[in-house]
Order: sequence, then structure tokens, then C-alpha cells
Amino acid sequence: MHKQEASYLFKALSDETRVKIVKKLYHNDELCACKILEFVDCSQPTLSHHLSLLVSSGLINSRKEGKWTYYKANKEKIDELMAFISTPCCCNKN
Repeated sequence: MHKQEASYLFKALSDETRVKIVKKLYHNDELCACKILEFVDCSQPTLSHHLSLLVSSGLINSRKEGKWTYYKANKEKIDELMAFISTPCCCNKN
């Protein structure tokens, strides 16, 4: 992962609600939007905005089943970001 991609992911995580959503999904298999709405303090339209941003960043994935949309953490992408953070850096490298 390069600094530019990490920076983009951090921007996606720059909101407390989005961090909460990613953390909840990381520790659960899959949740529908209605279940996510139960543990975040925001309106349904605001939740949709947060989920859309997280999906476009690649931190979470979504799938439609009938009229429901289910969300799941992209654990590989999140683990890659965590590995990037834990790796010592040099000024001239990624």
C-alpha cells in the first residue's frame, strides 16, 4: 500500500460514525443497513451517505438481496491498512 492510498482510506475514516461502522462490521459477519442504523446516532439518509463513502473507499463491501442491502467489512483492505501503519517507514519510501 502506498501513502496516497492510505491517505484516501484515512479520509474515509475521518468521521467517528464511519469508524464505528467499520469496527462493527469488522467484528460481525454481515449486517443490513437497518441493523447498522440501530447502533449509530444518525438519520437513515446520513447513514446511506456514510455507507456509500465506505463502499467506494473499498473498506466495506455491499450486496443486494431483494430490497435489502447487506454490508460486510473488507477485512483484507483493513488489514492491509493496519499493516501499513505498523510498518516502520523511511522518508524516501512508500
